[in-house]
Amino acid sequence: MERNQIKVAIVEDDENLRFLVANRLQKEGYTVLEADNGNDAETLILAEQPHLVLLDWMLPGKPGSEVCKAVRERGFDHLIIMMTAKAQDVDKIDAYNFGVSDYVTKPFNMDVLVALLDNKVKYILNNEKSEVYKFAGMEHQPNVHCLIKDGRKIELTILENRILLHFLKNIDSVINRDDLMMMVWGYNSDVNTRTLDMHIVRLRKKIEDNPEDPQLLVTIRGVGYRFNSKPQEQ
Repeated sequence: MERNQIKVAIVEDDENLRFLVANRLQKEGYTVLEADNGNDAETLILAEQPHLVLLDWMLPGKPGSEVCKAVRERGFDHLIIMMTAKAQDVDKIDAYNFGVSDYVTKPFNMDVLVALLDNKVKYILNNEKSEVYKFAGMEHQPNVHCLIKDGRKIELTILENRILLHFLKNIDSVINRDDLMMMVWGYNSDVNTRTLDMHIVRLRKKIEDNPEDPQLLVTIRGVGYRFNSKPQEQ
């Protein structure tokens, strides 16, 4: 598949910003689709099945969160990147848990946005299937923030998804707490170990048989965490 076969839907009501992003992505070789409100966006996404959606958080007609939730419920499993205002609290957005693959904060550098998209579509260009990670009888589908456990679909928040994915890419390895925070949040001085602990607790409730006695995601005192490929023997 060539890059010009990769369809990117830009859903943004700010006409100037939408034009700038669309123009840049077209120059980069992407096929661009556009919508300026939530209702049209939902119709466009389901009809065109773009490989990647850049979805504004605040939209007329229907907010981005509802658009995302609606298309996920209709089976759309491609990448959705939410565009958010810089002043918004990412943890608060994360709590809505509506199936976003990732997010980018406004205002954003266009070169950084292009680099982000290039990274996201490299698997598509290589004709690779969506990532699936299997562990301890469970299945993690990071592109759609989904965990399959005992035949049940469990939704993951943005940050839970990032944390679990990082552990599964480094399974059976000890992960330093600072390294984990840097990988998940990036350079963010507002993030502290208590915030990390909170997300670890939430994630354990979704993957562990007994979250009070975790066997998969275990604490390594004084260092960080390790994700075991198999539950520890009692």
